[in-house]
Amino acid sequence: MDFGVFILAQQRGYHQAPDQVIRNSVEQTIAAEQAGFNNAWYAEHHFNNYSLSPSPLMMVAHCAGLTKTIRLGTAVCILPLYHPNRLLAEIGFADTVSNGRLDLGVGSGYQEFEFERFGVRLEDAGEIYSEYLDIIERGLSERIFSYDGKHIQIPPTSISVRTLQTPTPPIWIVSGNPRSLGRAVRDGHNMFVTALLNGKEALKGLRGKLEAVAADHGKDLADTPFGFLRCAYASDNAAEIDSYLDNARFQRRVSESLKYRRAQTDDGYMVKEVPGEKDMSLDEIRANLPVGSVNQVIDRMLEEIEILKPTQIALQTQLGDFDQKTMLRQIELWGTRIIPAIRSALGTGDAEPVRLRQTA
Repeated sequence: MDFGVFILAQQRGYHQAPDQVIRNSVEQTIAAEQAGFNNAWYAEHHFNNYSLSPSPLMMVAHCAGLTKTIRLGTAVCILPLYHPNRLLAEIGFADTVSNGRLDLGVGSGYQEFEFERFGVRLEDAGEIYSEYLDIIERGLSERIFSYDGKHIQIPPTSISVRTLQTPTPPIWIVSGNPRSLGRAVRDGHNMFVTALLNGKEALKGLRGKLEAVAADHGKDLADTPFGFLRCAYASDNAAEIDSYLDNARFQRRVSESLKYRRAQTDDGYMVKEVPGEKDMSLDEIRANLPVGSVNQVIDRMLEEIEILKPTQIALQTQLGDFDQKTMLRQIELWGTRIIPAIRSALGTGDAEPVRLRQTA
């Protein structure tokens, strides 16, 4: 069982300076490596306070020089917002400077606010994503490649700085769409999923969905490694837990307002936190998530792992304006007590991390 941190780099208000948000993200990466986490994941979003990370590959390249062992991942590169040839070159560069520690998470995107400002139609995102993923697979594994698609045509081309990991870095398909997840199963990639702020019943449904996707492609889900993004927090301090949950709810509120095109802002940048129709109380969220004392979190995590059986758990460590020093202590707590206890209970101890699938 691998563990990662997921760093969204959010700004909940102007009391958070953008440079400090980014520095906090870097500091969390370093702390995660010191605590023994296997992975650090970086988001990509643009043009508002939902996330201040415009390029996860730039975060990977920067943090590569400050770390030695932790794997560094993109969650995700929003493929329709790139030119695939430039993306291929930057993937090769990031894997090179990280000495082969890149995990490449890709997705199609969902925020029309971003797409409009890149001049890309959101309704074309699925088709563009599929073509660009074809190009990435080809460009990473072939010395000279070309492509003739509906949305892009590429003459015979070679990428100069290629990845150290061969034939490619692990590719993670990050999606809730069965069609996209099916491609992960079909092409031998890894999957990355979430149940948002929902509880164990949602995990059972998610497990069933993933099993159905694998079966539809004649596969066993056990043969497809997948990561699970989760909010979780251990503390005997109720105020700390409430603050974490409040920031997790902030993240969902802003994400949903952007997804469903109902975001509100007074200045064109800072998105207002507005409850949605399915908004949950802190008590409801608390009941759904692994939060509470260290032992409560360990027990709940083990229950969730038994239901979902993921390869990796990625914890959301950067949400809203949660206090940085408190989160750094939380990361250390997971490294010293929670992760070892979970691995011991699973019978994995300090075993080597699971070897993820790489495209053949």
